[in-house]
Amino acid sequence: MRDAVIIGSGPAGYTAAIYLGRAGYRPLVVAGAVSPGGQLVNTTEVENYPGFPDGVMGPDLMDAMQRQAEKFGAEILWDDVVNVNFRGDVKTITCDQGNTYRAKAVIISTGAAVRKLGVPGEREYSGKGVSYCATCDGFFFRDKPIVVVGGGDSAFTDAEFLTRFGSSVTLIHRREEFRASKILVDRAKANPKMSFLLDSVVDEIHGNQDGVTSLTVRNVNTDEITTVQANGVFVAIGQTPTTGFLGGQLPIGSDGCVLVDGASTCTSVPGVFAAGDVVDGLYRQAVSAAGMGCRAALDAQRYLDNLR
Repeated sequence: MRDAVIIGSGPAGYTAAIYLGRAGYRPLVVAGAVSPGGQLVNTTEVENYPGFPDGVMGPDLMDAMQRQAEKFGAEILWDDVVNVNFRGDVKTITCDQGNTYRAKAVIISTGAAVRKLGVPGEREYSGKGVSYCATCDGFFFRDKPIVVVGGGDSAFTDAEFLTRFGSSVTLIHRREEFRASKILVDRAKANPKMSFLLDSVVDEIHGNQDGVTSLTVRNVNTDEITTVQANGVFVAIGQTPTTGFLGGQLPIGSDGCVLVDGASTCTSVPGVFAAGDVVDGLYRQAVSAAGMGCRAALDAQRYLDNLR
């Protein structure tokens, strides 16, 4: 029996672990087997996290949070949760490697997974030119034409990073206006390596045995078809909250996020809390996830104190 189990890592999970650890609850963090640390481990320089005026690399920030959580007594488990049972006062968490854990309180901070285009050629050329991680794969496209699909902060951050490697970077966005921060848009427009295809979507990705060679792009207003030459296609069109393991035991909103009570992190099940991108379908920032992780830990601590 454990006081608290945190499912997921990232800024929300690690911050919750730091707070619960300092409160003496020694939480177990089921951080994930494939990508512990959340999406920041696949991010380059983070310029807007408070306390780092010169920026900080995403993996370095997550590593520091993990070590800080362990310093205060958190235990990190490199595994994935495949099943949960939230019925009753004692919650049960079953992991992929077969271990089962029981806890009085559970915090869900599983974040969100990258969203895919769902077009012909995407699956076939995944890992052969199609990528969802600019940090991981940008180097492989040195002096080659690159396309980034998306219009938010992630797309612009990836695009700017990829100009270090590609001969050119074309950003394709289905609308005329961008969702990204103005500073990122202005920086991209000033970059001589970058160009834009607006009001456009990717209909198909083409290639050969060596990888991606081109894309079929359609203008959503005129239906005009354009062929764009590219060897690298980086998809940055958003994310889907990771909730499949819940098995329908918690209410999910229309955006796929776990529903919580007002400004708290309390779910509809007593003793179960949620924080980070699995809850937040609007802001989805590292600092807001960390803040929510703090709130989840305080909500869980209050719940555990009342049990005592």
